[in-house]
Amino acid sequence: MLGSKLILVVVFVFSATVVMANVGNGQQSVGELMEELSNWGRWGEEDQLGTLNLITPQKRKEAASLVRKGISVSMARPIMLEKAPDNDSPLEHNMVLLPDETNAWAVDSFTMLFHGLSHSHIDALCHLSHEGKYYNGASIADVNANGCSAVGIDNLGIGILTRGVLMDIPRLKGKPWLEPGEAVYVEDLEAWEKMAGIKVTSGAAVILNTGRWARREAKGAWAGDFSGLHYTTVKWLRERDVAVVGTDAGLDVFPSGIESDGAPTHRLVLVALGMPVLDTMDLTAVSLTANELKQWTFMLSAAPLRIPGGTGSPINAIATF
Repeated sequence: MLGSKLILVVVFVFSATVVMANVGNGQQSVGELMEELSNWGRWGEEDQLGTLNLITPQKRKEAASLVRKGISVSMARPIMLEKAPDNDSPLEHNMVLLPDETNAWAVDSFTMLFHGLSHSHIDALCHLSHEGKYYNGASIADVNANGCSAVGIDNLGIGILTRGVLMDIPRLKGKPWLEPGEAVYVEDLEAWEKMAGIKVTSGAAVILNTGRWARREAKGAWAGDFSGLHYTTVKWLRERDVAVVGTDAGLDVFPSGIESDGAPTHRLVLVALGMPVLDTMDLTAVSLTANELKQWTFMLSAAPLRIPGGTGSPINAIATF
């Protein structure tokens, strides 16, 4: 049967600058945290899955038990077709075969650059390096014109099914959104746990709502600064044995607070922890549903495309309550 052709173009969107110096205020440097928080070798020297190893069969069964209403909500942003300040790479959709009196088929092709802040996607562990290395010691030499020969997205063939935990920080702070450049710290995450009566436990997917799309709807698209996780929260993610982390922007707060590194949270999560990242999610609907049900945990399911050597994939993560 004829089908659609999906052409995926990928780029590395963050600087690979090495950050070793202390950053003040008694905070540890990215280099120090890279050593302290490392999961390298934890699941064997040849491991390709990283923190997805924490999603055991038992964790999947526990996630399924969270489905009580049978309500499913997409956490993906509708594909953006028009250029905007926050979308310099709209999807190109071409109809290559149209139906007519002699042909019953309709066939199209798509070209998209999914990394960045425009389209919902998952980062593979070979998306960002530190000192020439990826998770578990894979090397930048393992990446060539054919993709990543180690820790690529094709290793996530069975997808992700686990307990999702929505961290609705605008709701915590009593406002519709966090402002661009507003950082989320460990104390915010723990304050939300207390307010919502939940706890992040091993194997969970932490999903951070900053209200990005609500702000965009109210004030229009913007580029540059975004709210997100301060890099010091990665230690908390490691302590809680989180399996996956996702946000409605680019995970890191922008600016990051480190002059020479725009994405320290990304770097620590992907390289040290070996944790896949769900970027540019749209959490508007799941926030409303969770608040209506007063249920901040749900079964999260997501399946990336099995792109050989891919640095990531477009993704539609689903929350089922």
